[in-house]
Amino acid sequence: MTKPMKFIRNPLSMALASALLVQSCALPSIATRAPQVQLPDHFSAHRKADDAVADYAEPESVNINWAEWFNDPQLAELVQVAVTNNQEVAVLAQRINMAANEVYARDGEYLPRVTAGIAADTEKVGEYTRDGAVEEQLDIKEGKAFPDPLANLRLGLNASWELDIWHKLRDASKVASLEYMASVEGRRFFITQLVSEVSRCYYELLALDNKLAILDSTIAVQKNVINTIHALKQYGRSSSLPIARFTAEVKKNESERFLIEQDIVEKENTLNLLLGRTPQPIPRSSEVLMNDVIRAPNVGVPSELLANRSDIKQAELALAAANLNIDVAKANFYPSFDLKAGVGLSSFDASYLLHVPESLAYSLSADIFAPLINRRAIEAVYQNASAEQVQAAYEYELALVRAVAEVSNSLSKMNKLAQSAAAKSQQIASLEQSVDVASRLFASAHGEYLEVLLAQREALEARSELIETRQQQMTALVDLYQALGGGWES
Repeated sequence: MTKPMKFIRNPLSMALASALLVQSCALPSIATRAPQVQLPDHFSAHRKADDAVADYAEPESVNINWAEWFNDPQLAELVQVAVTNNQEVAVLAQRINMAANEVYARDGEYLPRVTAGIAADTEKVGEYTRDGAVEEQLDIKEGKAFPDPLANLRLGLNASWELDIWHKLRDASKVASLEYMASVEGRRFFITQLVSEVSRCYYELLALDNKLAILDSTIAVQKNVINTIHALKQYGRSSSLPIARFTAEVKKNESERFLIEQDIVEKENTLNLLLGRTPQPIPRSSEVLMNDVIRAPNVGVPSELLANRSDIKQAELALAAANLNIDVAKANFYPSFDLKAGVGLSSFDASYLLHVPESLAYSLSADIFAPLINRRAIEAVYQNASAEQVQAAYEYELALVRAVAEVSNSLSKMNKLAQSAAAKSQQIASLEQSVDVASRLFASAHGEYLEVLLAQREALEARSELIETRQQQMTALVDLYQALGGGWES
């Protein structure tokens, strides 16, 4: 440890300091962007005036409650398992922990650093060097030998502190805090997506179950028709041709049944993957898909998306961090102020180390440095901070536009699917009536078997289409839940 150096006040040092300050103020020009999205007053569901459905876009405050939107205890249990066990959710939790550690680290950067320790070294210098000549003169003057080799023992404290005059370090800490909060919102957004995906898979599974049940019912009816044809054949009122045609139709439906069973297995495995577990049966009540009444939820107004959607809040926090990061990058052009100090005991012999005040040593220094020549690195960082801010602004705008579009699409989809389901139900009622009439006419020898076969086939297709429409309705409700920001609380 050395004695403190005195500041030299002369015109040269003053001129150098002035040059540093002037040079540090010469900043390259950058571009920034403020978000330029104007949210509409209401959602547009693209409805016609004569649509005989509820007004989904009624501007009432939205209060999303997952349990009320999807009134299915078995689905709720599956969602809870997914949120708890999903590996990607666990990975995001660790990223949040790392972001929190980054905040903790940056908070300490603008505080003084103090270190304590012991150091020892030894040195043998050449006799004909400057240090060797000094030692030789001391030997002659004092009349005693200079220690050779010369040891040096040190015991003490050292402190350093960068004065955060330009708020560079504190702003960097705030940037880390904003990034941490953005990571929290990112995890919430992922959980909303996970809940939605589990719900979609669940309703797709229910649709497959209902298709399988419809096929089984149709196969049973067709086998009964075959038995009836056999009876008619005994009385000479039919031939082998209708038996062959209906038997072929049964086999066609049985083949389709095997494919649906395979789809069920794959869909169950997909759902188990989302739940973070190995393949196993999924408990469910298949009749829920066709029996539940789909209620028209309140969606509020577009401005509520700012508070409800985690991806918008994440983009907003990222934009705030990018704005502040420009100030951090700008501060790199300004002079940095460092204070350094040390105090302790120093001696060339351990026996003298504790002889105070003779062994006491201390130091104090202050540094002012600013980039003067070849500032390409910090200029690049500054330009990148500008580009990141513009990028964050565009991403925030995109998040807003996408959110409004998703809600509007979901509202329109729910509306059109409700109309489609109503029309499809009327079609099925007519087809069932036609199947009944064709069957009675054929049994009384007043109709052709092809009419029965065609009516049954059309009825089966219509029922399958209604199941798909119903599943799409539930999926649209899930999409609307996600578009409005979700509401799952684990």
